[in-house]
Amino acid sequence: MTGQRPWRPTRRRLADALLTTFAPVAACGVALGGLSVWTAYGNAGSPAHIGVADGTLFLPMGDTPVTAAFFRITNSGGSADRLLKVTTAEAGEGTLTLSRHVMGAGNSASDRTVASVPIPAGDSLTMSPGTFDVIVPAKKGWQTGGLVWFTLHFEQSGTVEYPAVIVRPGQDST
Repeated sequence: MTGQRPWRPTRRRLADALLTTFAPVAACGVALGGLSVWTAYGNAGSPAHIGVADGTLFLPMGDTPVTAAFFRITNSGGSADRLLKVTTAEAGEGTLTLSRHVMGAGNSASDRTVASVPIPAGDSLTMSPGTFDVIVPAKKGWQTGGLVWFTLHFEQSGTVEYPAVIVRPGQDST
């Protein structure tokens, strides 16, 4: 072993080793960051599990062209979901829209069309005239106690069909 230099790390060898180690560490960091964002936006855990109950539809009064429908929507799953739209073949001419009741300055109230309604994981939403509702084109011939079938379309859970009982405004559906 005469004439051989003992092995010593040089700057070049250290730089190569650090670069070789950096790539997998950086990939792990990016993956962990992506999973953290995914979890923060409610996409982790069990899927959304939607249940619909207590559907009511206000009987239109007079020549009113629209009325409102309400549902209780429960998400017993571990991920959030969104109600995207509501449809029915049993309404009058026109499009059903999701609406939110908003109180403004000076106790002024207005209804605003919304693109979707959030349904948080492990929570429920009870639609009412003071929160969210479905604006429905009125149809002649509806009578108190009748049923109108609706299809609720959810972002994660697909569609759920559920009837609404026709009631006079202010009347309990039970």
